[in-house]
Amino acid sequence: MFHVRKLSETFGAEVLDFQIDAHAPDEVMQAIKALWAEHKLLLFRHQDLDEDKLVAFSRKFGELEIHVRTEYLSPSHPEVLYISNMKQDGRSIGILSDTEVGWHYDQIYLPRPAVGSLLAAHTLPPSGGNTEFADMGTAFEALPEETRQKLMHCRAVQSYEAFNRAYSVPTNDEQKKKSPDIDHPLVRRHPITGKPALYLCPGMTTHIVGWEAEESRAMLEELFDWCVQPQFVYSHQWQDGDALLWDNACTMHRRDPFDQGHLRLMKRTTILPPPELAVPV
Repeated sequence: MFHVRKLSETFGAEVLDFQIDAHAPDEVMQAIKALWAEHKLLLFRHQDLDEDKLVAFSRKFGELEIHVRTEYLSPSHPEVLYISNMKQDGRSIGILSDTEVGWHYDQIYLPRPAVGSLLAAHTLPPSGGNTEFADMGTAFEALPEETRQKLMHCRAVQSYEAFNRAYSVPTNDEQKKKSPDIDHPLVRRHPITGKPALYLCPGMTTHIVGWEAEESRAMLEELFDWCVQPQFVYSHQWQDGDALLWDNACTMHRRDPFDQGHLRLMKRTTILPPPELAVPV
């Protein structure tokens, strides 16, 4: 059917000899879903993806989210978020910091956070802009037993406004209404595999519920440093035609800076879990 090449020791795989197709047979899609659950991150190279294909293929994994930054959505496909420094009629068409983007989980600040994201490369700078992914399941398993037990039933507050503030990005009233601060388990059980993973990120996780401020800050800083050690991280150097499907329940990611004199356009869909498999309240 197709072949697989591992991207790192603990997670990630390139799916060879496969073209993303909205009409892929059910048995092919079941095989892709099984690979995704096993490897957490799937790379598809040499893809020719228009927005119709991107949305239709993504829907095979679940309901698609409409991002709160509506000004950066595709005019024809609101399920597609533009991540770009391009401008049209003097207006930015996409959401893109002019520096690096720090480690984060997509939509960790929502009541029903994403279970996956599919990101397709359309226009790339000649260098820079690599995306790194951290294997938060393996990072959790590698913690001392005492620490794992201590964290297992904790909850932490996630704040979209705090993340924006760190990058000097304003959060308007409508965005605040759609994404107020919320607490989630600090260790998230995967909605499909049931495996635990650290569920926190430096930009949005502000504190552990019920802990003293200093103890909470110290633990979070220790965990932030722990989970991005080289043995837990895969760095992806983008090529034209790349598409990456990552598991947003057990991996977080970041982006390297690049020369803003060059254009970059990425298109992303965000996959939601069924309501009954969302993060437990």
